[in-house]
Amino acid sequence: MRIATWNVNSVRQRTEHLLAYLRETKPDVMCLQEIKCVDEAFPRAEVEALGYNVATHGQKTFNGVAILSKQPFEATRGLPGDESDGQSRYIEAIIPFGETIVRVASIYLPNGNPPLTEKYSYKLAWMDRLIAHARDLLKLEECFVLAGDYNVIPDARDAKDIAAWAGDALYLPPTRERFRELLNLGLADALRATTDEAGLYTFWDYQAGAWQRNNGIRIDHLLLSPQAADRLQSVVIDRHMRALEKPSDHAPIRVDLA
Repeated sequence: MRIATWNVNSVRQRTEHLLAYLRETKPDVMCLQEIKCVDEAFPRAEVEALGYNVATHGQKTFNGVAILSKQPFEATRGLPGDESDGQSRYIEAIIPFGETIVRVASIYLPNGNPPLTEKYSYKLAWMDRLIAHARDLLKLEECFVLAGDYNVIPDARDAKDIAAWAGDALYLPPTRERFRELLNLGLADALRATTDEAGLYTFWDYQAGAWQRNNGIRIDHLLLSPQAADRLQSVVIDRHMRALEKPSDHAPIRVDLA
């Protein structure tokens, strides 16, 4: 089973890139973040024409997440823990795959900048809710994957120039502490389960020639339950998607599970 995640940074602007990626890599499940459109504006017909079922949790102009699957599925929208949260950042689905049922979530975790503002407080509170939800999911002893743009640089090897991020919400100690807390629940960072190599990035800013200089960071992650980690075969960052004309500033990352 191939599960991919990609912060598409406006699906309406990158529809052709998305369709090409689906044709090329043929993921069984595709998680998208920052679709930046309401549900009705998602290019559903084009995606369905490639054999995918679609569930979206959209929002006008900002945020928005989606799950695409070759198998029919039911989706739940919104991260538990705060009914007043109106931002579209979480969608979860239970997807059949042969004799296996896999739970998949598409996550767009808050950026949190600038620090020392309500935006950072919201980020930390959102992470606390995610930790609580992940703890509940682990009790089910299911195969599940929490995939998406976490807006977290886990450690120094996940940035070309970590000093430049020292005061950023993506790398502040409370951010990294909560990410470690997620992992310490028993989740596996799929990439780090396969390699300790530095210099593996999923995001390159549009500014200052970051892509050309490979001045990137790794903030897109797939966290696996123990049952999913046992099935992990490979992890690939599809860097070439960042080199396309008018690309997203993120590259997709995908896992293959047995």
